Amino acid sequence: MDFKIDAVAPTDLPDLLDLVRELARFERLEHEVEATAESFQDSFFGAQPVAGGLVARRGNDLAGYAIYFFTFSSFLGRRGIWLEDLYVRPRFRQHGLGRALIEAVARVGVERNCGRFEWTALNWNKNALEFYDKLGARVLDEWALLRLNSEGLRRLGARPTQGDADA
Repeated sequence: MDFKIDAVAPTDLPDLLDLVRELARFERLEHEVEATAESFQDSFFGAQPVAGGLVARRGNDLAGYAIYFFTFSSFLGRRGIWLEDLYVRPRFRQHGLGRALIEAVARVGVERNCGRFEWTALNWNKNALEFYDKLGARVLDEWALLRLNSEGLRRLGARPTQGDADA
Protein backbone atom coordinates (compact mmCIF):
# COMPACT_ATOMS: atom_id res chain seq x y z
CA MET A 1 0.00 0.00 0.00
CA ASP A 2 1.17 3.51 -0.75
CA PHE A 3 0.87 5.94 2.13
CA LYS A 4 1.56 9.64 2.35
CA ILE A 5 2.75 11.04 5.68
CA ASP A 6 2.44 14.78 6.33
CA ALA A 7 2.68 17.14 9.27
CA VAL A 8 -0.71 17.62 10.86
CA ALA A 9 -2.54 20.68 9.51
CA PRO A 10 -5.28 22.69 11.25
CA THR A 11 -7.87 21.16 8.92
CA ASP A 12 -6.82 17.67 10.12
CA LEU A 13 -7.66 18.31 13.78
CA PRO A 14 -11.27 17.02 13.88
CA ASP A 15 -10.22 13.81 12.09
CA LEU A 16 -7.14 13.50 14.31
CA LEU A 17 -9.38 13.72 17.36
CA ASP A 18 -11.51 10.88 15.95
CA LEU A 19 -8.36 8.76 15.61
CA VAL A 20 -7.30 9.59 19.16
CA ARG A 21 -10.70 8.36 20.33
CA GLU A 22 -10.24 5.14 18.31
CA LEU A 23 -6.90 4.58 20.02
CA ALA A 24 -8.43 5.32 23.42
CA ARG A 25 -11.19 2.75 22.79
CA PHE A 26 -8.57 0.15 21.87
CA GLU A 27 -6.60 0.96 25.03
CA ARG A 28 -9.80 0.87 27.12
CA LEU A 29 -9.23 4.49 28.10
CA GLU A 30 -11.90 6.35 26.13
CA HIS A 31 -13.32 7.71 29.39
CA GLU A 32 -10.07 9.68 29.84
CA VAL A 33 -10.24 11.62 26.55
CA GLU A 34 -10.78 15.30 27.32
CA ALA A 35 -9.13 16.68 24.16
CA THR A 36 -11.10 18.85 21.76
CA ALA A 37 -10.34 20.26 18.33
CA GLU A 38 -9.82 23.61 20.10
CA SER A 39 -7.32 22.21 22.60
CA PHE A 40 -5.49 20.52 19.72
CA GLN A 41 -5.47 23.83 17.82
CA ASP A 42 -3.75 25.52 20.75
CA SER A 43 -1.37 22.61 21.40
CA PHE A 44 -0.23 22.22 17.79
CA PHE A 45 -0.61 25.73 16.37
CA GLY A 46 -1.00 28.17 19.29
CA ALA A 47 1.39 30.90 20.35
CA GLN A 48 3.57 28.32 22.11
CA PRO A 49 2.98 24.94 20.43
CA VAL A 50 3.74 22.02 22.74
CA ALA A 51 3.28 19.10 20.36
CA GLY A 52 3.81 18.03 16.80
CA GLY A 53 1.89 15.52 14.79
CA LEU A 54 1.98 13.47 11.62
CA VAL A 55 -0.98 12.04 9.74
CA ALA A 56 -0.84 9.20 7.27
CA ARG A 57 -3.22 8.76 4.36
CA ARG A 58 -3.83 6.23 1.68
CA GLY A 59 -5.54 8.22 -1.02
CA ASN A 60 -8.19 10.25 0.80
CA ASP A 61 -8.47 7.77 3.70
CA LEU A 62 -6.90 8.73 7.00
CA ALA A 63 -4.89 5.64 7.95
CA GLY A 64 -2.98 6.60 11.10
CA TYR A 65 -1.12 9.21 13.06
CA ALA A 66 1.74 9.95 15.42
CA ILE A 67 1.90 12.69 18.04
CA TYR A 68 5.19 13.72 19.62
CA PHE A 69 6.65 16.40 21.86
CA PHE A 70 10.06 17.35 23.18
CA THR A 71 11.55 16.55 26.56
CA PHE A 72 14.88 17.44 28.15
CA SER A 73 17.57 15.20 29.61
CA SER A 74 19.84 16.73 32.23
CA PHE A 75 22.17 13.75 31.78
CA LEU A 76 22.53 14.41 28.04
CA GLY A 77 22.23 18.18 28.30
CA ARG A 78 19.85 18.35 25.35
CA ARG A 79 16.34 17.64 24.25
CA GLY A 80 14.75 14.30 23.59
CA ILE A 81 11.65 13.39 21.64
CA TRP A 82 8.68 11.62 23.20
CA LEU A 83 6.23 9.63 21.12
CA GLU A 84 2.88 10.29 22.77
CA ASP A 85 0.73 8.27 20.35
CA LEU A 86 1.26 5.94 17.44
CA TYR A 87 -1.90 4.57 15.89
CA VAL A 88 -2.70 2.78 12.65
CA ARG A 89 -6.28 1.90 11.84
CA PRO A 90 -6.77 -1.89 11.75
CA ARG A 91 -7.44 -2.16 8.02
CA PHE A 92 -4.12 -0.44 7.27
CA ARG A 93 -1.97 -2.56 9.57
CA GLN A 94 0.65 -5.08 8.42
CA HIS A 95 1.72 -2.83 5.52
CA GLY A 96 4.64 -1.01 7.13
CA LEU A 97 2.76 2.15 8.09
CA GLY A 98 3.50 1.90 11.82
CA ARG A 99 7.19 1.63 11.07
CA ALA A 100 6.99 4.49 8.55
CA LEU A 101 5.31 6.75 11.12
CA ILE A 102 7.81 5.96 13.87
CA GLU A 103 10.69 6.50 11.41
CA ALA A 104 9.19 9.87 10.47
CA VAL A 105 9.11 10.89 14.15
CA ALA A 106 12.71 9.66 14.50
CA ARG A 107 13.69 11.91 11.59
CA VAL A 108 12.18 14.89 13.44
CA GLY A 109 14.31 13.90 16.42
CA VAL A 110 17.45 13.67 14.30
CA GLU A 111 16.72 17.06 12.67
CA ARG A 112 16.31 18.62 16.14
CA ASN A 113 19.49 16.98 17.52
CA CYS A 114 17.60 14.93 20.10
CA GLY A 115 19.62 12.66 22.34
CA ARG A 116 16.93 10.04 22.86
CA PHE A 117 13.58 8.80 21.60
CA GLU A 118 11.18 7.51 24.22
CA TRP A 119 7.61 6.27 24.55
CA THR A 120 5.44 3.95 26.57
CA ALA A 121 3.36 0.94 25.63
CA LEU A 122 0.70 -0.88 27.56
CA ASN A 123 2.20 -4.03 29.07
CA TRP A 124 -0.69 -6.16 27.77
CA ASN A 125 -0.21 -5.00 24.15
CA LYS A 126 2.08 -7.86 23.10
CA ASN A 127 1.91 -6.97 19.39
CA ALA A 128 3.18 -3.45 20.08
CA LEU A 129 5.90 -4.68 22.42
CA GLU A 130 7.13 -7.19 19.82
CA PHE A 131 7.07 -4.48 17.13
CA TYR A 132 9.11 -2.09 19.29
CA ASP A 133 11.55 -4.86 20.17
CA LYS A 134 12.16 -5.46 16.45
CA LEU A 135 12.96 -1.75 16.09
CA GLY A 136 15.69 -2.15 18.71
CA ALA A 137 13.86 -0.39 21.55
CA ARG A 138 14.42 -1.74 25.01
CA VAL A 139 12.00 -1.87 27.91
CA LEU A 140 13.20 0.18 30.86
CA ASP A 141 11.67 -1.92 33.60
CA GLU A 142 13.70 -0.29 36.36
CA TRP A 143 11.63 2.91 36.03
CA ALA A 144 8.09 3.51 37.23
CA LEU A 145 5.82 5.87 35.31
CA LEU A 146 4.19 8.34 37.70
CA ARG A 147 1.25 10.61 36.95
CA LEU A 148 -0.97 13.22 38.55
CA ASN A 149 -4.24 13.94 36.76
CA SER A 150 -5.34 17.56 36.32
CA GLU A 151 -7.09 17.59 39.70
CA GLY A 152 -4.00 16.23 41.45
CA LEU A 153 -1.82 18.75 39.64
CA ARG A 154 -4.03 21.65 40.72
CA ARG A 155 -4.05 20.40 44.30
CA LEU A 156 -0.26 19.97 44.39
CA GLY A 157 0.37 23.28 42.64
CA ALA A 158 -1.95 25.30 44.85
CA ARG A 159 -0.26 27.95 46.94
CA PRO A 160 0.34 26.71 50.46
CA THR A 161 -1.62 28.44 53.17
CA GLN A 162 0.25 30.25 55.93
CA GLY A 163 -0.48 27.41 58.32
CA ASP A 164 1.35 24.76 56.23
CA ALA A 165 4.31 23.58 58.23
CA ASP A 166 5.91 21.91 55.18
CA ALA A 167 5.74 25.02 52.98
